[in-house]
Amino acid sequence: MSVFETALPLTMMAVLVLVLFSGFPVAFCLAGVGLVFALVGGLLDMFVPAQLFLIVSRIWGSIADNLVLVAIPMFIFMGIMLERSGVARHLLEILSVLMRRVPGGLALSVVLMGTIMAATTGIVGASVVMLALLALPVMMERGYDKGITAGVISASGTLGILIPPSIMLVIMGDLLAIPVGDLFTGAVIPGFMLSGLYLVYIVVMALLKPERMPRLEKTPLDEGQRFVVLLLKGFLPPTALVVMVLGSIIGGFATPTEAAGVGAFGATMLAMVNRTFSFRLLKDVVQGTALTNAMIFGIFCGATLFSYVFRELGGDDAIVHLIELLDLHDWTLLLLLMVIIFLLGFFFDWLEITLIILPVFRPIVMALDFGDAVPKDKILLWFAIAVAVNLQTSYLTPPFGPALFYLRQAGQGYLTLGEIYKGIIPFTLLQLTGLLLCLLFPALVLWLPSYLGY
Repeated sequence: MSVFETALPLTMMAVLVLVLFSGFPVAFCLAGVGLVFALVGGLLDMFVPAQLFLIVSRIWGSIADNLVLVAIPMFIFMGIMLERSGVARHLLEILSVLMRRVPGGLALSVVLMGTIMAATTGIVGASVVMLALLALPVMMERGYDKGITAGVISASGTLGILIPPSIMLVIMGDLLAIPVGDLFTGAVIPGFMLSGLYLVYIVVMALLKPERMPRLEKTPLDEGQRFVVLLLKGFLPPTALVVMVLGSIIGGFATPTEAAGVGAFGATMLAMVNRTFSFRLLKDVVQGTALTNAMIFGIFCGATLFSYVFRELGGDDAIVHLIELLDLHDWTLLLLLMVIIFLLGFFFDWLEITLIILPVFRPIVMALDFGDAVPKDKILLWFAIAVAVNLQTSYLTPPFGPALFYLRQAGQGYLTLGEIYKGIIPFTLLQLTGLLLCLLFPALVLWLPSYLGY
């Protein structure tokens, strides 16, 4: 490629970064930059404007007609229904009682609740807000350190982006042509490993500095009939829903789309059992699902246009050419790609990074060779899960970490933004530790899929 042919697509990427900082809706930024550079490419005889007519068929064939992506609105519905039906509130009460005697019991309860909710839905915003509304007042009342409180709630709420069933993994499977079942299975151990790292950190901190996480006193729920009723209504049903949804996918009994349907139905049944179901609740949940789903698919459409023009202008070849000029070892190159994704997470949402960067990195990763450490046919799966762990940090890293602003909004009057920033530092380091473990020990990602025959 000539220097000019390399410069145009790289300029297109740089312009997109600048436009995204404008605060304009992401879908329109992607589509607008794509259209402008299609025009520029046409004037320079590098792009045929008539090719834009192919965008419609691409959007229809790869997005609107994709049965796998049908799982997204149903997983969103399941998460919103569980949040607004009171299931989560009962779950936190039960976990608080069960963990009362353990150091840092209330913080541990929040992590466990975030883990269970993550295994039923992949909506981080809803999880963080829900945990903040339910746990933040209680933790402040019990004298918990503000930094610990902010970090625990933020980090626990982000687990849903990694632990299956994750919307991000569904989108990754479509972009990288990897079966979603493989991704779900590969993410199980890393996802629960991150949760385990949070739990260990909390216990250690509670033992070293007990004044930052006072033990819970005995509550009326510890004994009596009410505890048994709450256990039956608030703990066992959501746990059973996790087993049904996640177990059916991993066991190969259902596709992600079928399991999502079961999850949406199960969440509705739980609302009925808790006697919180109403047509007004159903209307609110459907409306919330539609708005979230429209936002995601709008970004899909914009990203499809952008990526098509980028490739037609030689963007893929330009990136590969730059990588070849660097002449890095395969492991060094992998680390560089991870650093790039981590740095992008400071400024952009996971959806933008996934839709723009993954298709560009895919041919580069497929050409890598890690010898006996990672089988050639499993490199893309391993890379995808590592990226998923990496992208979880994008929710916690300032200045644009979404989880931080969800918590700030929900916790007004309790936490300042500075206290939130301070509190998430150790949990971001724990997430990077989890990423490093996945890179150093690929079996953490690949063992379960291989064991189950994926």
